[in-house]
Amino acid sequence: MRITILNSPQSITKMFTKPPKLRIRTPSSTTVEFTLSNAPPPTLPHTLLTHFTSLLRLILAATTLLLLLTKFQPPPYSSSIHPLIHPILATFSRFSTSLQWRHLLPASAVLLYVLLFIGGYTEESLVVIRDLGVQITTKTGWSTRSRFIPTERVSDMWICEGFRGFEVRFYLAVVVEGEEGLVVVFPTLLPGRRVLELVWRGARRCLHEPKHIGDGVER
Repeated sequence: MRITILNSPQSITKMFTKPPKLRIRTPSSTTVEFTLSNAPPPTLPHTLLTHFTSLLRLILAATTLLLLLTKFQPPPYSSSIHPLIHPILATFSRFSTSLQWRHLLPASAVLLYVLLFIGGYTEESLVVIRDLGVQITTKTGWSTRSRFIPTERVSDMWICEGFRGFEVRFYLAVVVEGEEGLVVVFPTLLPGRRVLELVWRGARRCLHEPKHIGDGVER
């Protein structure tokens, strides 16, 4: 059994979100998709809150970029600018000129990173397609990371133990031929062992067993 140290950038966010739920889809006899998400049920209050939060993030990001723009390009502006926009740019310019670059740049970089890549809900998926490969995807906020591994390079799939701080956690990993490290599945949400065993059995069955594994069922 492999022991490693796990680092999760979403560990603080996970403290305030619900445990992830597993959804399994088998659209064909050679394909299976496992999706984990900590998003709440799609009720009206949660949907409105999600849209409001996204709008607020967009406004804050645009405000930060406008501060940087007016700091880099102070007045006078072109006469072709709309009369309603010119006072807004002038207001931002007056505020940005009172800030120093050594303070504005680091603060803007941190704020933009938090707005675009931190927080929100996380969705991670493992798609297994027999004779083609596996795809591992993580979506957090507006950030998406994905990797496809061809079947001929998938040596095996393991359930391993790892340390995150003082906590021992199980994780699912793909052994890739020609690579020393393992490719962790669900690296952010890190579900429990029971969920991992369910995904491990289904993924290996799809990869290695020639029998029918599904008929478009979602559960």
